[in-house]
Amino acid sequence: MTYIEGFLLPVPTANREAFVAHARSGIPFFKKHGVMRLLEAWGDDVPDGKLNDLKKSVALEEGETVVMSWFEYPDKAARDAGNAGMMSDAEMAEMGGADVPFDGRRMIIGGFDSIVEVGSSQGPGYVDGFVVPVPAAKKEAYRALAAKAAPIFQEYGAHRVVEAWGEDTADGKITDYNRATLKEPDEKVVYSFVEWPDKATRDAGWAKIMEDERMKPDGDMPMDGKRMMWGGFSPVVDETFG
Repeated sequence: MTYIEGFLLPVPTANREAFVAHARSGIPFFKKHGVMRLLEAWGDDVPDGKLNDLKKSVALEEGETVVMSWFEYPDKAARDAGNAGMMSDAEMAEMGGADVPFDGRRMIIGGFDSIVEVGSSQGPGYVDGFVVPVPAAKKEAYRALAAKAAPIFQEYGAHRVVEAWGEDTADGKITDYNRATLKEPDEKVVYSFVEWPDKATRDAGWAKIMEDERMKPDGDMPMDGKRMMWGGFSPVVDETFG
């Protein structure tokens, strides 16, 4: 299934248009190196958490907005080859030049292998993004729970649901997925998203999902929900290549 290179980053809210222009300027570069799809989504409904949240994950400062973005590859081998090609490409220096409209030092990057993927992309008008730590020993229990929930999301209007298991979440100097989720040694990070046609459908869908008895787990939850981070995002760039 699809391999995801997932990003979280802080962008000055005043730099929104500059950020979109910068993201679009990189489309030919990423396409050249095997990216199948590039999506950049601007934080719209990102709540504060009690233990952690998407704002804290990137050490968000006053006047900044959280952006969730990802690249899609056919598999990990394609992603690894793509990264190697990017790092050896002279154009890479231009992509990370001094005029980048965000603080790259606080950008979080990780590689995630899809364990649940239902539906298809139809140019989402809205995205729900989630990041959560899951005990490695409970991978199958988590996958089963996610696979049970995905069709319910579709029933209430979602186009696509993807749950991706962390395989490459390296420690960073300032921020990273591991510290953002308060990950313990026996856990992995899961990066997931739900694509909706628009925010209104998402809001109406969630109201029904929260009341649906089928969403209740059959037993104990296979992860610590208190450390789940989530938020709603409006796509500002969405390009599929192929």
